[in-house]
Order: sequence, then C-alpha cells, then structure tokens
Amino acid sequence: MFRMRLVALIALVAASDAGAQPVPVAVPRDGLSVVRTRPAANSSARPGTAISLAFDRAVLRGSIHPGTFRVFGKSTGTADGAFVFSADRRRVTFAPSRPFAAGETVWVHLSRFVVAEDLSPLRPRGYAFQFGVEVSPSSGSFFEIAVLSNNRGEQTRIYGAAAADLDNDGYPDLTTVNEVSADLRVFMNRGDGTGAYSDYLSPTPIGVEASPNDAADFDNDGNTDLCVAASSSDSAWIVLGRGDGSFRSVQEIAVGDDPHGIVAIDADGDGDMDVVNANNGSDDLSLMTNGGAGGFGPAAFFEGGVTGEYGLAAGDMDGDGITDLVVAGRDGSHVSVALGNGDGAFAPAGPPRATGGRTWVVALGDVNGDGQLDASTANSGDGNGSILLGNGDGTLGAAAITGLGAFAVSTDLCDLEGDGDLDWILSSFGGGFWRFFRNDGTGTFSFWRQIDAPSNPSCAVPLDFDRDGDLDLALTDEIADVVVLMRNE
Repeated sequence: MFRMRLVALIALVAASDAGAQPVPVAVPRDGLSVVRTRPAANSSARPGTAISLAFDRAVLRGSIHPGTFRVFGKSTGTADGAFVFSADRRRVTFAPSRPFAAGETVWVHLSRFVVAEDLSPLRPRGYAFQFGVEVSPSSGSFFEIAVLSNNRGEQTRIYGAAAADLDNDGYPDLTTVNEVSADLRVFMNRGDGTGAYSDYLSPTPIGVEASPNDAADFDNDGNTDLCVAASSSDSAWIVLGRGDGSFRSVQEIAVGDDPHGIVAIDADGDGDMDVVNANNGSDDLSLMTNGGAGGFGPAAFFEGGVTGEYGLAAGDMDGDGITDLVVAGRDGSHVSVALGNGDGAFAPAGPPRATGGRTWVVALGDVNGDGQLDASTANSGDGNGSILLGNGDGTLGAAAITGLGAFAVSTDLCDLEGDGDLDWILSSFGGGFWRFFRNDGTGTFSFWRQIDAPSNPSCAVPLDFDRDGDLDLALTDEIADVVVLMRNE
C-alpha cells in the first residue's frame, strides 16, 4: 500500500551480501504527522514565498520528490523548484523557481507515500492545504484595454473562462467555456507584460452546455489541464494540456443528470487530482478517481447533503489537512459542507444552511481574517448573494444577504485593491452588470462600484494578466460572446 515505505524498508534492511537474509525492522505504530505549514493554511503570502512543512520526526529524503510533494497555482500551474531539508530533516522547504501570480490560490498536496526515517508512513489520507498570494496595493480603479470576441459571427455563449497558464511562460491564458458551440476556445497571453492576448486558437470540442471548470495537472506532466461539466450532455470532460495552449487528450465521463459545479480535488490521499461534480437533476455528486496518468474511471455517486446539487467548491473547512466540499443546493436554497475522510468518502458536517435564494454558484475565501474559509453564494432567480462565515469545524454561520435586484449567476472573492482582505464581485445576468462590494476587513461588505456589461454577464475572472502584482479582471458576457479585459490602475 505504501510504495515509498516499501522501497525504503528494502533499502534499509537489505543484507550486505546477496545471499544474506533480510533483518526485520520494527516500524512505529504511530504515523508521520505534519505539525505546521508555512504559509499557514488559508493565509496569504508574497509571490516569491517558499513553502515549508514541519513534521513530528525526521523525513526520509528519498520519499520527498515532485510526485509526492506537489505545488499547483490555479493561475500559474505546476510549480518547479528545489527541496531543502533542515539539519534534523524534520522540516522540508520547497523553493519555487519563479514567483506565483498575484491573487491566485496555491494548493500543496503531500501524498500518503511520504515516509519518515523510522519507516513510519504519513497517514493514508495524505495532507493538503491552500494559501492565497498577496496583491500589491492599488486604487482598485479599472479601465478597459481590450474586448476579445471568441467567434466569427456564430453564437458560442461564453459561460465563463479559466485563467490558467497553458504554455508555462508564467502568464495566465484565457480559455472560454462555451455552452452553445460546445467547445473550449483559448486566447494565449502574449507574455510581454501588456496584458494583450492573441486571437483564439482552434476550438476544442466538448459537451453541449458546458459550464463550470477547474484547473489541475491531472497527468503530472507539468502542463495545466482542465475539467469541465457539460449539463446537456450529462457528462464531465477532462482535457489534458499539451503545454502550448492546445489539448492533446479529451476524455468524456458520464455522470449524473444535469451536471454543473465541478472541482479538482485529491479525494484519496495519493497526490493525484481526482474530480467531483454536482448533478442537479439526479440530486447527487459524482466522484471520478484519477488512475495517476490523467485517465479516470467511471463516476461513483454519493449524496451531497442538499436538495438539487448545483454549485460546488473545495477547501479544508475544518483544518484537518483533508480537502472538503461545499455544496450548493439550488432547489433547496441552501449550502452544506461535506467533510472529506481522505479515502474518497465524504460525510456531512451538519444540516444545510439557508442562503437566501436558489443557490447557483458558491466560492470560498477567508473574508474576516480568522484563518477559516468562508462561503459566498450567487442566488440566481432570487436576485441576491450571501456570505456565510466558517466556524472552523466544517459548519457555516447564518447567511448575510445582499440584494442585486436581478438574476445573479456568479460570485467571486478577490483582493481588488491589495489591502489584504477579500472583496466581493457578483455578476448579474438579468441586470447586465458586474457589481463590486468592498470588504471592511471583518467580512462586512458595502457597495463599491458597478461595471455595466455589453449585454449579459456570466462571470468575473480575477487575474494578474500583465504580471505587475495587482489584480486585473477578465469579464465574460455570455450573450455578447466577448471577454472584457479590465486593467487595474
């Protein structure tokens, strides 16, 4: 079961000559444990930060490598770097070869195949945590620098976009996810610091009415891949990146009825990224397990703890180093936390919490600075959004509701002015605007400003497209079929 442990055991107890019998070695019953991380989970850190994990005992050097200690930035992709051990080998530090991008979320996954020098393995559930990257201070004033059309006159209906580096140049590219044309269309960042993008590449066909997406390195080749849910096709799609902006492999996996929210998550502690999606029509969640090379088995279904699973987000909601799920129930107008067991199973943290409307999308972030993840929601036809503070044990507090007066399709949390706290963007399809709310640092939000859309927004994508350290925006309009690029001054 523990491959690295077995390798270490053989190496340490092998006899000095080929004919000798191996000598038994006693392995401690209690496993290797992570006692501290830097940056701390759910905190923010500078773009060039090193990542350190402290253990309760010395770690076997050979068990730490890019296959067992994985660092992935949602914007910059798989991080290259060097591992450094403390003199007592109780601390391992990963020094990235280049800075992370402002505002991105960085995930660190330690697989269960890490072993201590006394041969005790890390727990079978592995260990995972996330942190955010600091944003340089700015006025939070945005101006339009370009409008990208992703068609030649045909309708595509942009549901949203992935801001992820697909060619490993350090700059985020933009991949639009298109419902009607049933494809992905990639705009490559020119990488010259201007925030300019080239015309879109040849479309990659996927399912009909493709909607949410998430980025990960599913085949562990260092190139960013994507997973996408396609509701009319009743399937999830895994597209493996080639490293040049195109995709070399496309896998369709049948899931439940009317799939929507989707996340990449290591559900079983082996370090490989699995996929979970929400199925509104069949009222459940699907888990697709990664075989390790980016190939996925058939979906396994489980209950999400809500009525009409729709939105989905991933994060450690109870601080145990295992990634959990926050599930939005559109039909029940509520959200629930499903705590990960680390073996591919999930259990509800408590009863669902009302959100104030038919919840379409849920996004996570620490909005009040207490080190715990909180939830924000967009509540579709009810025309509002809500903030639910995390209690640190996997449960959520009561919703604080903010009205929009029109159909709300997306919610995003990001530090728009670089003051260290997360602001809030709600996208209103029915109102034709993106509305910004400023955080006072305690998780209390007030109206800040509004940007009117060419037609009808689908979402806002926060990213640092010119890599100057502040946060810019890519605003997607699903009826005008354009991406509006807004630079932060």
